[in-house]
Amino acid sequence: MITVFGSINMDLIATTDRLPKPGETVAGRSFATAAGGKGANQALAATRAGAAVKMAGAVGDDAFATDALALLKAGGADLSLTKTAAVPTGTAHILVCGDGENVIVVVPGANGEVSEADAEKAVAATEKGGYLMLQLEVPPASVEKALTLAKAKGVTTVINTAPLTADAARLSALADIVISNETEFELLIGKSGLSADARIEAMQALATKTGQTLIVTLGADGVVAVRDGKLHKAQSLKITPVDTVGAGDTFCGYLVASLDAGLDFDVALTRAAKAGSLACLKPGAQPAIPTAAEVDG
Repeated sequence: MITVFGSINMDLIATTDRLPKPGETVAGRSFATAAGGKGANQALAATRAGAAVKMAGAVGDDAFATDALALLKAGGADLSLTKTAAVPTGTAHILVCGDGENVIVVVPGANGEVSEADAEKAVAATEKGGYLMLQLEVPPASVEKALTLAKAKGVTTVINTAPLTADAARLSALADIVISNETEFELLIGKSGLSADARIEAMQALATKTGQTLIVTLGADGVVAVRDGKLHKAQSLKITPVDTVGAGDTFCGYLVASLDAGLDFDVALTRAAKAGSLACLKPGAQPAIPTAAEVDG
């Protein structure tokens, strides 16, 4: 069983031929809303991958709340740990350009009300031997509380170091499994411009020091991981992306769901990489998350 402790948003998505430069206005091509938030996205991905999932977080007391939870509810996620706060639901303002790249501004809203008490409830509801999945869109004190309590209980913790914050290095050190993209990993270790070989060397050195499983996603170049002293790689699908906004969260959800199902790590990594690629073929975050039938078919 998986508990996701994290953010729930409504995504407000505008598409344009190219992203604007600072101070510039460009014409948009379309606008849409979609349920999002890194926590909710990862919870939905894990649910669609076939896992039993509890979503722990907060929505606001506004019109966005129902829509923000709609796909999770329809997918069968347990929302008993999701509370309503007396503030607006969190929002993500997303610009997507013609080649699928995006820029995002996140307004936390109710996500800022996710408390240490909520962390206690989330861990209490997670079975020993289960998984707790976290990100960095809720208060760092709450994330730290959840990580600390989960370790004491024997729950495997997985942190996605996005969006990268000043607390990312400290908090990621408390987790069993750390998932970063290549830019986030370089910032975590304080080195930039790493070659592929240098990145692997840095991952192996850090994993030897901490005993953690380290995973770095590389976009179109796939994913590389170090686990129990061994190097693992998986390739992305060769696709033409429409929108990459949900790829990372889809990868995270599918990876943890696959591990929770008892799949071998290499199989889980390959399955997650494929799912992340497929999530780039449709616009939006949650609407683009593929089903298990689409990934495994």
